[in-house]
Formats: sequence, structure tokens, C-alpha cells
Amino acid sequence: MRLVPADIVAKYEGKIINVHPSLLPAFGGTGMYGQRVHHAVIEAGVRVTGVTAHFVDDSYDRGRIIAQWPVPVFASDDAGTLAARVLRVEHLVYPRVVDAVASGHTTLQVAGTVGRDSIVDVRPSFTLLPHEDSRLVENIELALGC
Repeated sequence: MRLVPADIVAKYEGKIINVHPSLLPAFGGTGMYGQRVHHAVIEAGVRVTGVTAHFVDDSYDRGRIIAQWPVPVFASDDAGTLAARVLRVEHLVYPRVVDAVASGHTTLQVAGTVGRDSIVDVRPSFTLLPHEDSRLVENIELALGC
């Protein structure tokens, strides 16, 4: 993956959005994309990964975070099964974030911060988990301290 040139980032500041397959800042940065992220997550032994939507800036995966959603990591996961679960969430989160930015409900403020009232809360608007998989619900509740 290539870094968006600084002049393009400056020209379109607050208008370019990326979705990353982890809970940034964990497992982000140069070379961390696709299966590499999921392999690193599994090798690190973490129990929760997720999806992050963020504004693009002039560094890999360092832009201001707009929304994040956790995804559990199971002991039986390999990079492929984890990637499939994370991708389902990306497909739900990203369009909502794009809509929030395009409609002006979420903006990158002048100081480079996302306003508290501008953070996208995607949770109430869709069901992430299949009802028949109670282990998924339990793991997310455990990870979030619910």
C-alpha cells in the first residue's frame, strides 16, 4: 500500500477516510495491511481486534479516529477466519462513517481533532453479531467489561 502524498492530504484534509482492520493504534503503520495485520494479531495472542475508520493524514494509520468496533479473536482462528469476521464489520462501519462525513455530521476540526459530538457511534444502527453465536457476544462483553 502506498502513502497518500502530503500535498493531496493537505488539499483534501478532513475529506479522505481510511478503514483499517485493527483497533488502531495497535497493528497499524507501514506494511500493516491485509493478511499481515491478522497474522500479527494472532501471533500477539490478543483476544480482541477490530475495525478503525480514521481521517487520512501524512502518516500510515495515524489520522484522527472517527469510529472503532471490536471483533473477538478466537483460539481456533487463523488469519483467514479472522479476516472474514473483520471484513464483515468493515462493510458495516465504513459506509456509515462515509455517510457521516459526507453529510457534515462528522468533521475534522481545524486543530486536527474530531469533536466529541462528531464521533460516529455505529453500534445502535446495526446488529454486528449473529444471534446463534453466543460465544461472540460473551467475548465482546468480556473484552469491553460489560
